[in-house]
Amino acid sequence: MTVRGVRGATTADENSRSAILNATSELLKEIVDRNDISVDDIASVLFTTTADLNAEFPAAAARDIGWKHVALMCGHEMSVPEAQARCIRVMLLINTNKSAEDIKNVYLRDAIGLRDRPTS
Repeated sequence: MTVRGVRGATTADENSRSAILNATSELLKEIVDRNDISVDDIASVLFTTTADLNAEFPAAAARDIGWKHVALMCGHEMSVPEAQARCIRVMLLINTNKSAEDIKNVYLRDAIGLRDRPTS
């Protein structure tokens, strides 16, 4: 078994506690479903938000869906001109036998375009 990263991103409709928790919960559930992840296989999760989201920690959504013993950390994303607004990004580190090619990263809502963004 090895540790692999699973990435994801979404956007919140507004800077409110409910919008951040709803968007984050939707994203986490989709990542788990698409990758057939058990909560016991999650080593840790790093959440970032753009600076315009500060009404709640996105990690609270993980606690709300029962991830009581997973190491969680939140931070703000780098402030890059013209970056996606109200964006929540996540990286799960999971213990798995899957190859890197079998990992399905998940991008929802207005963050869908981040998937194909050039990395030059």
